Amino acid sequence: MEQTEAEGCFDWYAIQTLSNMEQKVKKYLDKFIEIEGLQDYIKEVLMPTENVQEVRKGKKTQRVRKLYPNYIFLRMRLFDEEGRLINKPWFFVRNVQGVIDFIGGEYPVKLKPAEIAQIQEQVKAAEGKVVPKVQFAEGEEVKILEGPFMNLTGTIDALDNERGKMQVSVSIFGRLTPVELEFWQVERVLES
Repeated sequence: MEQTEAEGCFDWYAIQTLSNMEQKVKKYLDKFIEIEGLQDYIKEVLMPTENVQEVRKGKKTQRVRKLYPNYIFLRMRLFDEEGRLINKPWFFVRNVQGVIDFIGGEYPVKLKPAEIAQIQEQVKAAEGKVVPKVQFAEGEEVKILEGPFMNLTGTIDALDNERGKMQVSVSIFGRLTPVELEFWQVERVLES
């Protein structure tokens, strides 16, 4: 029963980091939580990401994109039974190079269960999937970047987000012709 009570003391907190320091902060925390003897205070470090596919210089590339740039999330025990701030984990996290502060500053604010559930759902949905860098919508006008219809523009008729493909109607010799393309083969036509 004590284990359940102790587990109940852990809440989620958001920590703001310097730009592009999220990964370094996470690595440091993962490494030094045990070394500093803080595993009784910090249970989990979360930096939500997704795999993104894009085309650069004609080549298809894949990279990791942060879902919440400049933020990481910690599941930790930050307050004692009387509601007083526990200094050891608080100072440890705040003094990590790249950390700006807890959301709430001197009075860290817990994330609501619905907020962390939504974040965890996003992480779960992104696992093992590669998403296009740009999201498209039906009816949108796009320019074809590769293949036999290169440099032609067309209108998106249908999207298949799971497969990363779309059907585009292209005007060839005055007739609309449906063409199936991958997301990375097109770009949005910017209206001027």
